[in-house]
Amino acid sequence: MVERMKRRLWGKWAGLFLLSSLAAMAQMQVLDFGARGKVTLFLLGEWKAATTDMAGQYTLTLSPKSEAVNASCVISVAFPEEDRFDTKARLKLRVEADCHNAAEESVERKAYAKELTVGTGYGFYCNFTDPNLRGKPSEKGNYKVTSMGKVRPHASVVLDVQILSDGFASEPHQQLLGAIEGMEFTPPRGR
Repeated sequence: MVERMKRRLWGKWAGLFLLSSLAAMAQMQVLDFGARGKVTLFLLGEWKAATTDMAGQYTLTLSPKSEAVNASCVISVAFPEEDRFDTKARLKLRVEADCHNAAEESVERKAYAKELTVGTGYGFYCNFTDPNLRGKPSEKGNYKVTSMGKVRPHASVVLDVQILSDGFASEPHQQLLGAIEGMEFTPPRGR
């Protein structure tokens, strides 16, 4: 019994150490929405971030620092006045509806939303493969696969996410997906 408790405690400490080590190695990108809170992304790998704030409409574009990497991610932030995605089921349906046109032009032919494992709130995404690029060599700026979805970290914030790369299992795609799943949302004070 005591030995089992020691192993559990050791496992918890090892997990905490691993998480803190990864966070120390990760590049941090913060989107501060002022009175609406902020989102912090932790990026593994080498990424350049470009943010735009036009009249309260935030967009974050992540692109690789290395020219050899063919991937990117665009996150658009919306601040709905009404919480239309107050349940996971509603958000999942919206993601599948938004992805309908992309699905028709893809190898998959249908949008099947997968749940994102996010720390705060919930999210869903769909994966699509470009039939015209499947089996062809990588070409900068032409992406073989895309993941599209939404994350609702808070009732007043919805993130539209698009990850583009040459493969779902590729390291750049997984780094960007990991950044989305590992993001932290800090709600505004008093909410």
